[in-house]
Amino acid sequence: MTMSEKAGQVPTTHLAVDAEQGDRSTDRDVVDVYQAPVRLWHWINAAAILVLGNTGYLIATGIPAMPGEASDNFLFGYIRFAHFAAGYVLTVGFLLRIYLAILGDPNAWQIFYVPLWRSCFWSELWHAMRWYAFLEVKAERHVGHNPVARLAIFFMFTLPIGFMIVTGFALYAQGSGNESWQYRLFGWVFAIWSNSQDVRTWHHLGLWVVLAFALVHVYAVIREDIMSRGGVVSSMISGQREFRG
Repeated sequence: MTMSEKAGQVPTTHLAVDAEQGDRSTDRDVVDVYQAPVRLWHWINAAAILVLGNTGYLIATGIPAMPGEASDNFLFGYIRFAHFAAGYVLTVGFLLRIYLAILGDPNAWQIFYVPLWRSCFWSELWHAMRWYAFLEVKAERHVGHNPVARLAIFFMFTLPIGFMIVTGFALYAQGSGNESWQYRLFGWVFAIWSNSQDVRTWHHLGLWVVLAFALVHVYAVIREDIMSRGGVVSSMISGQREFRG
C-alpha cells in the first residue's frame, strides 16, 4: 500500500447503539443524537424544575414574617404564583415530550422505558456499573443513554415527574374548587390519601428524588465528557455526539 493510499484512509470507530436499534453499528465519529425539539424541551424543563424546586422548598418550609401590613406584602403570593406557573410549563412540556417520543427517532423514546427483557441490556448495565465504579478502563460507546443512565432517568425522573404532576394538580384543585377541571382530573388522588397533608408530604418527598437525580445527572454527564470523551454535554446543545478518542 502506498503512502498516498494510507493518507487517504479515514479512521473509523465502531459505536455500540442502544438495544431498541437492534445492535446495529455506525462507522462515524460524529453522530446525530437529539433532535432540536428534544433539546429545547430539555433546557426549558431544567429551568422549570429549578423554579419548582426553589419555590416548592420555600412553600414547604415557609419564609420569615414580613414587617408591615399583610396587604403591603405579597412575597409568598409571588412564590406560589411562580410555582404554579412553572408547574404548568413542566406539565405542558412533559405532554409535548411524549408527543415527540411518538414522532421522533428511537433516541427520543429512551426516557420512557427500560428494556429489562433484553439480555444484552443486563450485560451492558453490568459493564456500565463497573465503569462508574472505576473498575473498567474503557466505557462502551452508546449513541444515546447508557443502561445506568436509562435506569436512573426512568425511575428517578420520568416516573417521579409524572407523580409530581398528578399530586401537584390535586393539591392545586383544593384552591380551584371541586368544579374545576383540575379536581375532575386529579381529585381521585384524595381517594388514596384522604388527608391532604399526606399528599403534600409525598409531593415534597418527590422533590428530593428529582433533586437527587439532578445532582447525579450533572455529575455523570460531566464525568463522561472528561473520562470517556463522548461529547455528552455538547450533544444536548448541538444535537450531535462526537467520540474523540
